[in-house]
Amino acid sequence: MKNNLLIYIFLFSGFFAMNAQSLKDNRIETPWAKKLTSENAWKEYPRPQLERDSWVSLNGLWDYAITDKESEPEDYQGKILVPFCIESSLSGVGKPVMPNQKLWYNTSFEIPSKWKGKNVLLHFDAVDWETKVWINNELVGTHKGGSDPFYFDITDYMVEGDQNLIISVWDPTDTGMQPRGKQVLEPKGIWYTAVTGIWQSVWLEPVDEMFIESVNPIADIDKETITIQNNVINASSNAQLNVVVKKDGKIIAEKTGPVNEDITISIDHPTLWSPENPFLYDLEISLYDNDNMLDKATSYFAMRKVSRGMDELGYERIFLNNEPKFQYGTLDQGWWPGGLLTPPSDEAMRYDMDMLKKMGFNMLRKHIKVEPSRYYYYADKIGMLIWQDMVTGFQTQHSDVQHVGATAEKDWNRPQESVKQFETEWQSIMNHLKFFPSIVTWVPFNEGWGQFETKRIVEWTKQHDPSRLVDGVSGWTDRRVGDMMDVHQYPGPGMEPAELNKGRIAVLGEFGGLGLPVEDHLWNPGMRNWGYRTYHSEEELYKEYKDLIQNMYPMINRGLSAAIYTQTTDVEGEVNGLMTYDREVVKIDPERIRELNEMMYRKPGNSNVILSDSEAAEQDFSITSKKPDMEKLEKIDLKKSKGPVQLKKDDHIWAVRSFELENLTDNLQLRIYALGDVKVYINGEVVLDKFLRTKRHYDEINLSSHTSALKKGKNQIVVEVKDTRSDSDFDFGLYSF
Repeated sequence: MKNNLLIYIFLFSGFFAMNAQSLKDNRIETPWAKKLTSENAWKEYPRPQLERDSWVSLNGLWDYAITDKESEPEDYQGKILVPFCIESSLSGVGKPVMPNQKLWYNTSFEIPSKWKGKNVLLHFDAVDWETKVWINNELVGTHKGGSDPFYFDITDYMVEGDQNLIISVWDPTDTGMQPRGKQVLEPKGIWYTAVTGIWQSVWLEPVDEMFIESVNPIADIDKETITIQNNVINASSNAQLNVVVKKDGKIIAEKTGPVNEDITISIDHPTLWSPENPFLYDLEISLYDNDNMLDKATSYFAMRKVSRGMDELGYERIFLNNEPKFQYGTLDQGWWPGGLLTPPSDEAMRYDMDMLKKMGFNMLRKHIKVEPSRYYYYADKIGMLIWQDMVTGFQTQHSDVQHVGATAEKDWNRPQESVKQFETEWQSIMNHLKFFPSIVTWVPFNEGWGQFETKRIVEWTKQHDPSRLVDGVSGWTDRRVGDMMDVHQYPGPGMEPAELNKGRIAVLGEFGGLGLPVEDHLWNPGMRNWGYRTYHSEEELYKEYKDLIQNMYPMINRGLSAAIYTQTTDVEGEVNGLMTYDREVVKIDPERIRELNEMMYRKPGNSNVILSDSEAAEQDFSITSKKPDMEKLEKIDLKKSKGPVQLKKDDHIWAVRSFELENLTDNLQLRIYALGDVKVYINGEVVLDKFLRTKRHYDEINLSSHTSALKKGKNQIVVEVKDTRSDSDFDFGLYSF
């Protein structure tokens, strides 16, 4: 047995070596990838939200071929490890597939004898993009979509003995308008390697002709009820669904009702789910036709509520279980050096989330990707809030039109066929994921990527699932719809004034992006490895991250309700992760990050205006182009201006404002819009000296370490701006907190 295992490992290693012709030998890999074999590739039960006892994984080595788009394979070209995409190293192939080509798969499997008399469902959890499936040379069906699960009932296509399965996949990647996320044919910058074909699990399960297709629990913590929405296929008029609720292994409630109708059950004194206490109730669900049990599955639910509300300071906030809950997380893209979109293992996938919890984050934004069901199940178990993006897409060659600019007055006029496909995939993704209580926010659009009919899509999303918040547009092209006003500010932080966005929650959808390239842990040392700001030691990185947090937490007092730091890990050429791409290096001690992050969860207090900035209303400025004597500011010739002030490239100016203080403060915040080298003086003392590149939203800077410069009575602040990099606005305000 041991000798056979050694031979197998040798052959499997040789398989990778022979087939990964296009991969570079120096590509990095994760610790979990090094443990991967064709026997252990994703063998965990794939659908924890509706779990049956009997199932078979088809993950493993299959035959593959790449042909012209209109051709069929005459023979197969090698082995591929499913469920890893063909471009990935873990697939054992590492080859691209072009839009004028097709990828073909071929495998065979046996139906277990104990499944005799049952219908057999063939599940695909994700295949990118247009999939055609044949069983025993008969076409079973076609599916278009790259991120939503689908299945076919293959019962009528089966024969005695082995079953032959053939799949073809066509993927236009970024030459098409279909949702494709961040994959492109020519990766660079924020765009990554293309993914074609199967990239999540393929599996079989037996069911009766009448079976439970899905359940969706809807919690009402105010009424102390759980409602089980259910969908039963081929239901008879006598069909009934029996639902048993368990808490800590003990039955606490039970109810039977007609199938395909809501079943509402009282949950007395419910234990509420939260990041601090992620309690899950268990479900046992049985399907009966008269007294004959046809189907049985286990499931679970959480008693939790997400809503929008006003706090005691008068700001719109995200509420969890009827209490304001600041949500702080990372932009989590879920890419892997060996598997690309596919984690090397379930353990690897859980590691990222465990590390984020250890660092003190209570949320993540799942960015332009849909993970396997087990990912969301784990978030439910450990208490990680999730904002879920739609997997957007547009044609790179037409990005000037289809990638809507930040200041564009109109959305993209998307062709109707593409509109229909977007809506079909988005609805399918939401239907699939709405089961998971960890998901608290839907994000249909990001930074104008393929953005169209914003108001209609955002309102439709809200109507489709009114139990969650909708961040209609994360960054850039806001259309004043949805629950949130979401800005992106790199490195930031920044926010839109709450008073200008009444009825919406102020959030910082992306900020940070602090880079640290780590030698021997880069995807490709020869390419541009970048962050929005790049540093060269852990201490430098820690100091800058600390500054960001200290600059951001005062914003909570002015209505900021959530923030998302870029990002969890490095991805290909991006080195702005808290971990390296191979997960081998955590760039800052997690405990140090946790200590800083705890600032974000303090109860907000009052923020007082010392000097208003001009974003909401024009303010008076005094400007000079001559260096003033800080001791004689009142005697110099100053030009009166209204903010924001328009500066020209290479301008060098000093802006002077005065303010009165009856009482001194220990906490001081500068809000500033500038593009150039900035020096700030309070009563002649330098309190800030740095380069600023403000774009779209004001930068926020905590000056609390310089409050000793303040005095009772009259104070003066001077802001010097020089070497302005281009024509730009200039403005600033001062606040205490």
